[in-house]
Amino acid sequence: MAVDILIAEDEPSILESLDFILRRAGWTISAVTDGEAAIEAVRRLKPRVLVLDVMLPKRSGFEVLKQIRADAETHALPVLILTAKGQQQDRRIAEEFGADEFVTKPYANAEVVGAVRQLLSRNGGTA
Repeated sequence: MAVDILIAEDEPSILESLDFILRRAGWTISAVTDGEAAIEAVRRLKPRVLVLDVMLPKRSGFEVLKQIRADAETHALPVLILTAKGQQQDRRIAEEFGADEFVTKPYANAEVVGAVRQLLSRNGGTA
């Protein structure tokens, strides 16, 4: 079952919001709430984009990103990192590990949709 976007977010209200705005934009969505599930779901579902929170249980978003980039099957997956406001160090670390885009929480819905659309179009898919 291929999905457009996999969301890895453990905060229920943020996950619900992301799911809603991305479905409304016309994409198919799957979601997980911890880092280990994110890695497994990336391999199983082969999403077109991963929306990845930095602060996840079991494995951090950084650990997930590092593992995705190290795996030949998943290294090219576009990844949008969600970081807390004011966490410049998070952004720097995510860039070092190969994140493609960043959105800072709290975010504007249009900002998330725009970032995902940009990643999908960059990846040669239709947005």
